[in-house]
Amino acid sequence: MTLHAPLRLFAALTLAGASWFAQAADLTVAYQTTVDPAKVAQVNGDYEKASKASIDWRKFDSGADVITAVASGDVQIGYLGSSPLAAAATRKLPVETFLIATQIGAAEALVAREGAGINSPQDLIGKKIAVPFVSTGHYSLLAALKQWNIDPAKVQILNLAPPAIIAAWKRGDIDATYVWDPALGVAKENGKVLITSGELAEKGAPTFDAWIVRKDFAAKHPEIVKAFAKVTLDAYADYRKDPQAWLANQSNVDKLVKLSGAKATDIPALLQGNVFPLAADQIAALGAPTTQAITDTATFLKEQGKVEAVLPDYAPYVSAKFIAN
Repeated sequence: MTLHAPLRLFAALTLAGASWFAQAADLTVAYQTTVDPAKVAQVNGDYEKASKASIDWRKFDSGADVITAVASGDVQIGYLGSSPLAAAATRKLPVETFLIATQIGAAEALVAREGAGINSPQDLIGKKIAVPFVSTGHYSLLAALKQWNIDPAKVQILNLAPPAIIAAWKRGDIDATYVWDPALGVAKENGKVLITSGELAEKGAPTFDAWIVRKDFAAKHPEIVKAFAKVTLDAYADYRKDPQAWLANQSNVDKLVKLSGAKATDIPALLQGNVFPLAADQIAALGAPTTQAITDTATFLKEQGKVEAVLPDYAPYVSAKFIAN
């Protein structure tokens, strides 16, 4: 059957409208350069397939930048550490933590430059230490100084984003840094690790990375958030089933290198340096444990003058409802 011109135009407009509605759930996701198994799913387009949404993936250098983008509404789902998360919740940003991305171990560390005269923690006094402010690295640095009874005021703490840390390290402008890859790998080339976030966790200052979602987006598109969580957890399960076999697949390593900037030779140690919680662990964690961890982090940040107050309850900023049993 041949349509007359007006009918053809109406049909075209109807199809265009249907297409617009299909694309209305498109979202922007803020990711960082951390090394985790879900980066493979990201490269493979698994998130798009599972959610049936078009995703604009944007790379960010720090959680503070992610928070700014989420607050503005430019980003609907974002990856950030427990310290910027605590700061965001304290500011009452309308977000929910729907997934613990990783419990940080050796993937973040304090590294001192060879030749800077730093042979023990006390040698940090008077030295220049670079770290992205309000990041998990910043929280861990302050926690480490507290462990060593070093007044932060006696150390020159510089607020630099990871790319700037790499440049400053190569120029010899800084003596130490608390950071993650790829900057961590650069620093370790001619530096000495003084302490890792995993070691600090054992001393009572744990840090973690998380996925957050804007509450307005989650209310409108819970199925997308659930699909996002499932793809991530499936990737974790695939890795944890047999880490050695997973790493033996060069394609997996190449995809991590592509999105993280880490060296292929460092990938195994970086993966082993973190814990990637599975679904059952997530359901247990996304409640009182995470709420308490955020409260403890906010309390520490207030002691350091990084936030003005601590909320009486952080439970509204954590939810396990998007995790499938």
